[in-house]
Amino acid sequence: MRVLMVSDVYFPRVNGVSTSIETFRRTLDGQGVEVRLVVPHYGDEAEEPGITRVAGRSVPGDREDRLVGWRAMHRAVLAAARDCDLIHVQTPFVAHYAGLAAGRALGLPVLATYHTLFEEYLQHYARFLPAGWLRGQARRFSRRQCNQLDAVIVPSTAMRQRLESYGVTTPMHVLPTGIPLAQFARGDGLAFRIRHDIAADRPVALYVGRVAHEKNIGFLLDALCQARQLCPDVLLVIAGEGPAMGDLKARVETLGLQDAVRFIGYLDRQRALPDCYAAADVFVFASRTETQGLVLLEAMAAGLPVIALAEMGTVDILAPGRGAFSPPADTRAFGEALGHFLNRPTAWRHLAEEAPLYAREWTDVAMAERLAGLYRTLSGPCFMPENPLGAAI
Repeated sequence: MRVLMVSDVYFPRVNGVSTSIETFRRTLDGQGVEVRLVVPHYGDEAEEPGITRVAGRSVPGDREDRLVGWRAMHRAVLAAARDCDLIHVQTPFVAHYAGLAAGRALGLPVLATYHTLFEEYLQHYARFLPAGWLRGQARRFSRRQCNQLDAVIVPSTAMRQRLESYGVTTPMHVLPTGIPLAQFARGDGLAFRIRHDIAADRPVALYVGRVAHEKNIGFLLDALCQARQLCPDVLLVIAGEGPAMGDLKARVETLGLQDAVRFIGYLDRQRALPDCYAAADVFVFASRTETQGLVLLEAMAAGLPVIALAEMGTVDILAPGRGAFSPPADTRAFGEALGHFLNRPTAWRHLAEEAPLYAREWTDVAMAERLAGLYRTLSGPCFMPENPLGAAI
């Protein structure tokens, strides 16, 4: 079976969508599914078999992203899809319309994974517009796009419920991205601390992810102030980059946290990131807009306890309370939980013991098997496209 994945973002741009695509692409091969990609060209990527890169231009205010050409994307997707069985869209921008047009022209089923909660996302990047109006626009946009598809994949139960509340009637399937357990279980924490000049006995709290406004990292900084009253030597390591970096660095200075916060940028996922997880004592996360929260599972796979807000997509991961603790959603309570954890790690040892065991329930192979089954169901002999010739290329 051959599947075409189409996306407005992919490596070297690091985010959850890129990670999800690459994880499924690698593991679906073992399920007898060949995955091809049509993704943006960022500038210096080497050619790879099965990957078509489409040129684009920089996005104003975000040097990491690319806006691919409309016609170029449509042509590339149509050409790549001609001998495929199904098209899987990963982002709701040009990729969505190019994938939908190619699918309808070729009579192929088109499904999409809904990775981003735009209702909560847009207000951080269009603050000059009324928040209520933006929410309404995001809901209508998502409803219209999802109802154009043959199926929608959502990474969490909360995301399915949100889309249902929008009026999405397309069949939805809860299917999170899995994690490669072995990759995150072999990190060298001491080597990481030496490389980054962190004392071997210094308590370290870790955040991994895009440094963006919707990730609520400012909440972690405020909570850190509270945690320092209980654990004065705590260091918050922030691994990632993004458009909120300047604002957060300024906030660190305003709060007097220069010696308590370390920004270390993006890390190579094969070696440096597992080392980083192994170097930390606890993982902290406060995003309220996650559709899954893959980094929580990565941390648990590394044996790292998690303190995080149970909001949106993270609820599915955090609700069982295995390997993780979810304090109330205020900075004082969060900071106190973090401070108590670092002061009395033996009292929380059960979380570290539970974390890797729980992570085994979210393996990449198991999720790929489920996705391959869905692909085969959608591309079976009973599939009838709604409008095989109705979208212009």
